[in-house]
Amino acid sequence: MKKTKYIALGFVSTLVGGALLLSSTLFAEGKHDNETRLEALSKFTKVLGTVEKYYVDDLTMDKIVNKAIAGLLSNLDAHSSFLDKKAFKEMQIQTSGEFGGLGITVGMRNGVLTVISPIDDTPAYKAGIKAGDIILKINDKSTLNMTIDEAVSLMRGKPKTKIVLTVVRKGQNKPLKITIIRDIIKIQSVYAKEIEGSDILYIRVTSFDKKVVKGLKKALKDYPHKKGIILDLRNNPGGLLAQAVGTVNLFVDKGVIVSQKGRVKSENMVYNATSEGTVKDIPMVVLVNGGSASASEIVSGSLQDHKRAIIVGEKTFGKGSVQVILPIDKTEAIRLTIARYYLPSGRTIQSVGVTPDVIVYPGKVPMKTDEFILKERELKKHLKSELEKVDGKKSVKKEKIDKKLKLVAKKQIDDDLQLKSAMDIIKVLDIEKKAGK
Repeated sequence: MKKTKYIALGFVSTLVGGALLLSSTLFAEGKHDNETRLEALSKFTKVLGTVEKYYVDDLTMDKIVNKAIAGLLSNLDAHSSFLDKKAFKEMQIQTSGEFGGLGITVGMRNGVLTVISPIDDTPAYKAGIKAGDIILKINDKSTLNMTIDEAVSLMRGKPKTKIVLTVVRKGQNKPLKITIIRDIIKIQSVYAKEIEGSDILYIRVTSFDKKVVKGLKKALKDYPHKKGIILDLRNNPGGLLAQAVGTVNLFVDKGVIVSQKGRVKSENMVYNATSEGTVKDIPMVVLVNGGSASASEIVSGSLQDHKRAIIVGEKTFGKGSVQVILPIDKTEAIRLTIARYYLPSGRTIQSVGVTPDVIVYPGKVPMKTDEFILKERELKKHLKSELEKVDGKKSVKKEKIDKKLKLVAKKQIDDDLQLKSAMDIIKVLDIEKKAGK
């Protein structure tokens, strides 16, 4: 949620002027349109007055109007909402400084609060929250009919405080109760490693914050002359559009990267690739899953349309709309969907997602092992360790070597069928590349 709201803030200065212009021309239409609009406003005013007069509880007109606005926006789509004084203040805190949270991005799918993805190395990730989990309760409060902003407000809190999420997970017979301890959320967005013994560069992008393109450039510079690149965008909830565009631009040298289209023409934009610094001659695979959303879908979908990369994994989340924050006054605002993203081929991401070229479900790499040989290896390894103790020699642990050289170890590959499939595809692409020379 953090990154989505940060994107929205980036558009405020350009949209407010557009909104004012739109309001000034609101009644500069035909007579029939004006009459229809006035009739609708008259009906709305009558309903407000009736509620104020007859509703069982005493409500001020201010509260009635706020509820009406909230109802209107929540019925437009899953991402538009009303930010009252409290929600607006919390949103500003979330986008401007550190806060205690869980480290998950949530969205509405089929009308229910769903985890888009947990963020790597955060409390939610460590507690076992998974992409696709449906959050049924936050502590003792049901999330049915709850807005995203209300849910985020409940989940955020002081660091080191406890929260219990009740989730419904595919494949589980009953809801799961997961206890999470809130903490300050700090995210490293780019990890780069060489895959052990393969000459393949593995790059993991956890979210598209403002440092992603810089981090990718450094990784490409630090690991030159690789025979392939695996870009892992699994469980990446998205982030800044500029970083998504910049990421694609590192691997594509011409053509449209993504376009943005809405009703207000001034908000229609096309982002094109440039040839400067493009890495276009190295085979590439992008890993995605149901937790890949928004900016992740722009990157994977655009690279797929340009036939620059093979997309591997599972179908993505399907978040391809643009939200902006439009202040009503100094204390309140609305979050409004004003456009949709379109990939180079013209297809939309919204509610559709990106379908991988190669569907691979998560799991371990199937292997046939000889039980006796396995035991023999383990026994020799144990005896070697004991011998070194007797001789007074210290063994160098493989884990330390891996960390120093920044290697993706074989065990990690064996536990990740999607990653292993990506490696196999890179090897095939590399063979085809060499054969074509």
